[in-house]
Amino acid sequence: MADEEEGAPAEEQQKPTSSSSSGPADSEPSADRPACTEEPQQDGGVSRSLLEVQPLDSFLDQFKLKKFFVLRPGTLNQAIKDVQALVNKEIDGSVLGIWLVAEVDHWNNEKERLVLLTENSLLVFKYDFILLYCEQIQRIQLNYVDRISQGSFSFPKRSLLKREGEGMRVFWDRLREPSFVSKWNPFAIDFPYVTFTHHPVRTINDTFAALCDIHKFSEQLKDAAEKAHIKKPVPGKANGVLALKQPIYIEAYVGAMAFLGNQNKLGYCMARGNVGF
Repeated sequence: MADEEEGAPAEEQQKPTSSSSSGPADSEPSADRPACTEEPQQDGGVSRSLLEVQPLDSFLDQFKLKKFFVLRPGTLNQAIKDVQALVNKEIDGSVLGIWLVAEVDHWNNEKERLVLLTENSLLVFKYDFILLYCEQIQRIQLNYVDRISQGSFSFPKRSLLKREGEGMRVFWDRLREPSFVSKWNPFAIDFPYVTFTHHPVRTINDTFAALCDIHKFSEQLKDAAEKAHIKKPVPGKANGVLALKQPIYIEAYVGAMAFLGNQNKLGYCMARGNVGF
């Protein structure tokens, strides 16, 4: 995106460069030992009892979640180190928190993101959890953030799309509306807001539940933005941040590409399986 000019929102995107042992087994019954007349209990009895307690759907869900590369041992820690190394302390300040979320664009496409909150900036990273490198950075100055809305997603009445769950949207230029061309361009990035929702792995354990908590993220973002407004007010711009509870509106109607992409989680770094003949 173009370099920031004085008085314009500071939003930019950059490209950074068993062994097992067993005891001896009896091969023949002892003469003093009575013959066994009962059918021996199979080891599978334990597994069958577990299946009766835990629904099959939960096993399928866990299997699907394990396909996310962000869950591979050491992957998330390495990703956090990589994105923290890209923080410019002179511009961004100290790091306040980091979240794993999904970004929802204006065509309802989900995209896996790491979001880092600092004293002065909101940094949105497109990170490749397979090759372990950052592909893109979007920097938003907190003193330009003026609204944070939370709520369920909504679509036009004639739209064929739908989305479950809640989201949050961060605005930084209330006077600028997206152009008609941008709305119909699936690759447009000149919107004065960004939308997030929960990452699918939030249910895997308590650690990821906290890392993917957009409610906590929204609260900390509001506090940091208000401090940034006081520290560095923007001339001619009303200071303060509005926290709104309202539906997150996505003006998309058909979205076949979004439907297929979201169903197959194409916006996430996942194991897709082998393809062969």
